[in-house]
Amino acid sequence: MTQSTAGRVTRELRGHVLLLGLDRVSKRNAFDLDLLNELALAYGELERNDEARVALVFAHGEHFTAGLDLTRVADAFKAGWAPPEGGCDPWGVFAGPRTRKPVIVAAQGYCFTIGIELMLASDINLCASNTRFAQMEVQRGIFPFGGATLRMQQSAGWGNAMRWLLTGDEFDAHEAYRMGLVQEVVATEELLPRALWIAERIAAQAPLGVQATLASARQAVQQGEAAAAAALPPVMRQLMASEDAAEGVRAMLERRPGNFQGR
Repeated sequence: MTQSTAGRVTRELRGHVLLLGLDRVSKRNAFDLDLLNELALAYGELERNDEARVALVFAHGEHFTAGLDLTRVADAFKAGWAPPEGGCDPWGVFAGPRTRKPVIVAAQGYCFTIGIELMLASDINLCASNTRFAQMEVQRGIFPFGGATLRMQQSAGWGNAMRWLLTGDEFDAHEAYRMGLVQEVVATEELLPRALWIAERIAAQAPLGVQATLASARQAVQQGEAAAAAALPPVMRQLMASEDAAEGVRAMLERRPGNFQGR
């Protein structure tokens, strides 16, 4: 296990799981420019670190995030924020690459505005039963520019998405689960252990297969089923010739878990 802390985001590599902790507790983890930049850099570290196969994003303190600290980031977004050099875009809507690796979000307390959008851009989401959600940009004279208008209706449906996007009202964890924004609602004390268990299950699988599965699903959503289908055969041939595929067959015949190396 390795651990490091750099300002606004803590990093801990636990096996093949990279834990990323939002750490601006005194401001309820509201995103200022430093937190935005450091999270983007942490995603870049995830992408480059061969030992890290999946990320688990959580928050220190009682709240996941109170959203954007508009007093600190308004000028940056007027100018057009982009991830710093070496970073990836955690939201998938700003300039810069996205990580190819799966991301799990575990939220508690406030999960407002850009926090919801971080979940919408992630792959698996859990929340504590005390979590409160709000996409309140319309109450501030702006709109959800972190991706909610692109993604919320995909999981929640049009009417549900418009209900919350156009009013800015708060909703609770059970409403988020009903709409499909989160996949599990658990007690606060169970949140991190449960999210880590799922992350470790993913990290135990063949990395090339996990990344190919994620990439294919993303392509189907973004470019349509035909484009994703056309891309399947060459990827399938590549993976079938990989060392991980051979290990998968051996593990199946020997009735044991696979020992995958990502090659």
